[in-house]
Amino acid sequence: MSLKSSDSDRLKKTDQSLIALLSDRLSLLAASEQPSLDEQLADVAPLLAQAGIPESVWAGVLKSCHATLIPKYAINHVSPRQITIIGGRGRMGRLFKEQLSVVGHNVSVLEHDDWEYAEQLLNQAELVLVSVPIEHTVDVIKRAAKYLDKTTALCDITSVKTQPTQAMLEHHSGPVMGLHPMFGPNIKSFLGQKVVVCPGRNDDSFQWFLDFIKSKGGELVVCTPEEHDRMMVIVQATQHFCRFSLGIFLAEVKVDIEQSLTMSTPNYRQEIDIVKRLFSQNPNLCVDIMLATEERCNTISFLANTYSRLAKLVARKDRDALIQEFENTQRFFEEKITTFLQPLNTTPLQRDFKPQMHTNMSI
Repeated sequence: MSLKSSDSDRLKKTDQSLIALLSDRLSLLAASEQPSLDEQLADVAPLLAQAGIPESVWAGVLKSCHATLIPKYAINHVSPRQITIIGGRGRMGRLFKEQLSVVGHNVSVLEHDDWEYAEQLLNQAELVLVSVPIEHTVDVIKRAAKYLDKTTALCDITSVKTQPTQAMLEHHSGPVMGLHPMFGPNIKSFLGQKVVVCPGRNDDSFQWFLDFIKSKGGELVVCTPEEHDRMMVIVQATQHFCRFSLGIFLAEVKVDIEQSLTMSTPNYRQEIDIVKRLFSQNPNLCVDIMLATEERCNTISFLANTYSRLAKLVARKDRDALIQEFENTQRFFEEKITTFLQPLNTTPLQRDFKPQMHTNMSI
């Protein structure tokens, strides 16, 4: 049904006002350093709730504003750099190659069958990016280091940071840094994505690379390799195990996923999307993330014991004990979480759910 003439006029005036306000917002953001997207969303969360506006709508506005302000001169004004990605034909390696190449950098790839050209590919590079499976990372760093010039910046992008960073510092005398992109290779851009930065040596040599990630809308989080690895036990390894277990359970009981989605909650759809992405990946990558360190294995075992303990309470229908567990944990979250948490359905997922058959580089 079309709008009445009076409503149509009001809509046009409202749109004019919104456009004027968006123009003001872009001008303000362009004139100063932008807060993170999470911070901008947290600032107005109560207002959105009061007005009945879904946070996903506002998150879309924030991301669009951010994308608009990404420097349009980046492609034409970049100083081309020589970059070699070890494992550049793996999925994450391809992502970084595409993103760096599109702005004008010269990106070469070194794979397992290219080591006869290692001196040519590595010695002249300004940046060498190691993007190989976790279990091969340290060995590849040792193998590559002998070919590097002392001015070459060496960086890895694996999900474990302590051992790779130590190996780079030990075997390479030049600039060293550890990065962990907190996203999978199916993203369309770095916009709104977090990258953990673990400084190693001569951080200034990586500033152009960090600026590149920020210019594409990425958010940098700085910490030590040890801090990173402690957090990833919870942030990554246990979450992989939970979704790995859920996926296997759904397959074993032969759930009709399509039918379940027709009557699902938003949170259930989100969880199924995440599980589907997990099982579209290379199985080696998923398993390596869970088995990468002894601490991860021990914590996953503790988590499994927690599941078992709670399942026994359910089997006994021990209502009082389950309520006590809930209330104890409720107090924990009330005490520990004081920052704004973005709802699960706030940010649209920029993913391609088609199964990928490519594997990461094997050395």
